[in-house]
This record gives sequence, C-alpha cells and structure tokens, in this order.
Amino acid sequence: MKKTIAIVDDHTLIAQALKGIISTFENFEVVFECENGRELIQKIKTLNTYPNIVMLDISMPEMNGFETALWLKENHPEISIMALSMQNDEQSVIKMIRNGAKSYLLKNTHPRDLEIALNKLVSEGYYYPEWASKIIFANINGTASSSISKLTEREKEFLKYTITEMNYKEIAELMCCSPRTIESYRDNLFEKLNLKTRVGLAVYAMKNGFT
Repeated sequence: MKKTIAIVDDHTLIAQALKGIISTFENFEVVFECENGRELIQKIKTLNTYPNIVMLDISMPEMNGFETALWLKENHPEISIMALSMQNDEQSVIKMIRNGAKSYLLKNTHPRDLEIALNKLVSEGYYYPEWASKIIFANINGTASSSISKLTEREKEFLKYTITEMNYKEIAELMCCSPRTIESYRDNLFEKLNLKTRVGLAVYAMKNGFT
C-alpha cells in the first residue's frame, strides 16, 4: 500500500509540480494540497484517516511552517513532517527539527533524491541530506562527547536503539524492562543532553558512535 502525502505550499504551481513528480514514485501518492498551515489543520480535523507524511513549506501566509510543524508534533505525532523549503540557513533548519520535522530538503532537490528521502523517512523515521546533517551535528546544544561520562550503561544501551525503526515498546521488550522505564531513560537523556526529541537523541547517538 502506498504511503500518503499532503503538500502544504502557498505556491500552487510548485505544489502541482510536486504532485506530478510524486505520482511517478512507486511507494507514494499525494492525497491533497493546502496553501498554508491553517488550511491544513482545518482539513485534518475533517479526516478519519490522516496522511502518513506532510510535506511542509516554511514561508507561508496565515500560518507558517514552523507553527504548523509544532501543531502537528503536539497533536498528530504519528504524521511524519518533511520540510521542503528554499531556506537553508542554520536557524531555520534547527527550528524546524525542534518543532518536529523528521526531514529537511531544499526545493531544488532532484526528483530521484526526493524519492530516496521519502523512502528513508518511512524506513528509518528520519532523513537529512549531508548539508543539513552538518548543521544538526554542529548544533546539538552543548552535547559534546564529554557528556557521555554522565550516562549510565542502560542509557547508553537505549541510545543505540534510538537510531533504529523500533518504537519505545519494542525497545522495552528488547531491553527486558517496562515501557515506563524506557520513558525514564528517554527523559533522563533529554535532561542530561539538553535535547527534546528522539531525532535529537538519534543524531547524538550517531555523532558519538552509538551504532
């Protein structure tokens, strides 16, 4: 079954072009387009089945990509957010990721690379091209390698699994503990490493060799 995508972009021609490109992808289909975040929210509130992925522009009237991503993160965390923008500055990338984006691409991305990114987003839970990864790695908010000394062995073990596709319940089973204990490990790591999302934990884990 194909994964469903909603496109949120105030430029109709770009949205239509994206829809046409994605229609050639084997594993994906666009189910609707919106011109801004507010329109997306109104649309989602009428749906019984939500799109798997929201492809989100940043600069939009009414409700921009930052605000929309945060709303999705807080209300529908099951929806994967892919930022697709012309903005490649450090502030925009970090803010979108903090607000819940699991992928960040530029609008000049080649269609082949877009398809790869979408497949990676589905299979691994996140995808960042090399240029975005460099920004993320440089902005892990003081989580230098020296922070490793603060972590318990169980927290280090949990960190390794944040890179995988497993959900927290599956990680709990693998670590032979309760989901509540896993949540405790997660929250402790958030505090120790000054991070707020699983993506942040995964990036930290990759940067520090927890693979």
